[in-house]
Amino acid sequence: MDEPTETVHAPYGPLPRNGSVRPMTRWGTPVMHRPQARVEVYDDALRALAADMVASMYAADGVGLAACQIGEDVAMFVFDCPDAEGRRMVGVVCNPVLVEPEGVERHLDDSPEGCLSYPGAFVDCARPDYAVVEGTGLDGAPVRFEGDGLLAKCLQHETDHTLGTVFGDRISAKAMKRLRKQHDAAAEDYPPEWPT
Repeated sequence: MDEPTETVHAPYGPLPRNGSVRPMTRWGTPVMHRPQARVEVYDDALRALAADMVASMYAADGVGLAACQIGEDVAMFVFDCPDAEGRRMVGVVCNPVLVEPEGVERHLDDSPEGCLSYPGAFVDCARPDYAVVEGTGLDGAPVRFEGDGLLAKCLQHETDHTLGTVFGDRISAKAMKRLRKQHDAAAEDYPPEWPT
């Protein structure tokens, strides 16, 4: 008997495949802390970069990855992430713009957050519990993704990366100290070439 196949929501098509796994770029590297260059050309090179990002995200057991996390100065991220009900959504977003809820619609989710570019460490990071991201896909056509739960956190986290913000910038000094301690304790498990 065949195993049941998990439903994956891919409103703009599947993620690009056959990429190469690349090492994670770490916090402290300049490309991680500046706004990324806008995507202006939608070509084979962009698709190849997206495929490498997907391969690297899966190799690192991540749910999202921005181009800067493999050292590329490109405002783009990929993701394969479940929402609050466990429904997996996949996509690629170039030049993302985050639309956050405001007023009575805004509720914060203060759950743990981690980053593949600062591996082995998680602390609570408050973000809106629902997010909408708009941008373009690999063909230059408009895309729009929205969701709650981990998906909301992922869409916000990855959009931040394209703006040069890491989630360590969004937490208190005390929380950052805890995060650094966890990261340093796990460093042996994440050598510089990880996850290649």
